[in-house]
Amino acid sequence: MTALTLQLPPNLKFTDEQFELLVAVNQELRLELTAEGELVIMSPTGGETGNRNFDLLGQLWFWNSQNNLGKAFDSSTGFKLPNGAIRSPDASWVRMERWNTITPEQRKKYLPLCPDFAVELVSDTDDVGDTQAKMQEYLANGLLLGWLINPKDQQVIIYRPHQAPEVLKSPTSLSGEDVLPGFILNLQPIFS
Repeated sequence: MTALTLQLPPNLKFTDEQFELLVAVNQELRLELTAEGELVIMSPTGGETGNRNFDLLGQLWFWNSQNNLGKAFDSSTGFKLPNGAIRSPDASWVRMERWNTITPEQRKKYLPLCPDFAVELVSDTDDVGDTQAKMQEYLANGLLLGWLINPKDQQVIIYRPHQAPEVLKSPTSLSGEDVLPGFILNLQPIFS
């Protein structure tokens, strides 16, 4: 996905309701809002990236449906992070006990929390540095486990709190560790 960051005047700040309205009238766009108030416009993915993301989501969905330990989300879900940014990871998951703290009304809007687990899948047109910064932002806002998957380089960067990112070259699978107990992501269809 190619991202375009629209610089807005410093005194122009969106309320949650205004941002929701902007998204509603521009449904063909995928929009995010940085903590600094910049509007990020993401282009649609190509077929290969869309298929890889579908496979990743399918594996996460299957594990979650078998274990029912939390709620899984696709890339259309917005999370309002504690720093004020509204972000949409390619795949994400929230533990059930955290989900249960959100009111039914809050569940209908951007979720007011950082996911426990998030994945960003790098497409050919993504800026890897921007995606790495986004993963660091998730960590700074409470992420417990994150994967930045780069199919082109067959590389994965694993993000964990209070640790340096771990870089893996050509792994065949990834473990959900203690955050997603028993979840193993098969990378073969994502790397092929």
